[in-house]
Amino acid sequence: MPNATQFVADLARSVGFLSRLPVPDRFFRGHDGTISRAVRAFPAAGLLIAALPALVLFLLVTADGDPLVASFVALALLSLMTGALHEDGLADAVDGLGGGRDRDHALAIMKDSRTGSYGVVSLILSFGLRASALAALARHDAGLAALALLATAAISRALMVAHWRALVPARDGGLASNAGMPEDRARNIALLTGALAALILLIPAAGLPVALLSLLAAALVSYGFTRLARKKLGGHTGDTIGATQQLTEIASLATLALAI
Repeated sequence: MPNATQFVADLARSVGFLSRLPVPDRFFRGHDGTISRAVRAFPAAGLLIAALPALVLFLLVTADGDPLVASFVALALLSLMTGALHEDGLADAVDGLGGGRDRDHALAIMKDSRTGSYGVVSLILSFGLRASALAALARHDAGLAALALLATAAISRALMVAHWRALVPARDGGLASNAGMPEDRARNIALLTGALAALILLIPAAGLPVALLSLLAAALVSYGFTRLARKKLGGHTGDTIGATQQLTEIASLATLALAI
């Protein structure tokens, strides 16, 4: 199979894994269900998933809509498209890490479908911080806000792969464990393409120093959270992978809003 065809297939599987968007069945027919190589397309999938919310944000703001309301609408649409997959991971991970007495207790909490106070607060902060950051950017420039939503969608999903590859599975039989460990080459491609996409989108509107600062903030948060997951859980879960996306997106958007 030619490389371009392989990447298209990986992109389709990544979109199917990361969202509720319909993907043609032919991309999964005869496939073993693992995405060890397909994760290289996570940043590109993030761009596709965030394209419509970014466009809606831009159109609402340029039509003199309130930037904060427009930002919440864009995030609501994004959550519908992903099935709140990453938000669910954030809430479960924060509940487990915040309320778990030890590793086993933390993992048991994360597996429980109920959401605790830590998880609820984390979701309020996630939507609040992202919406307020996007609104601040939109007041400066509607195009910058839309590009920032796209850029952070790409880099946050690249850092998901880095977190996933850096740790062993914390439990057997989970979603992340069944999906397979990312290949080193796939991780490297994801990080390279995610960073390049973010820089290409952000530099014209925000400048190189601010763009680099936003990527650095996301990378530092990813590194710190990965260390925390290793210490508290001994590895990753699907929840910690989703939480990595949320935390790095928050860090990148907030840095852009504060630095612009």
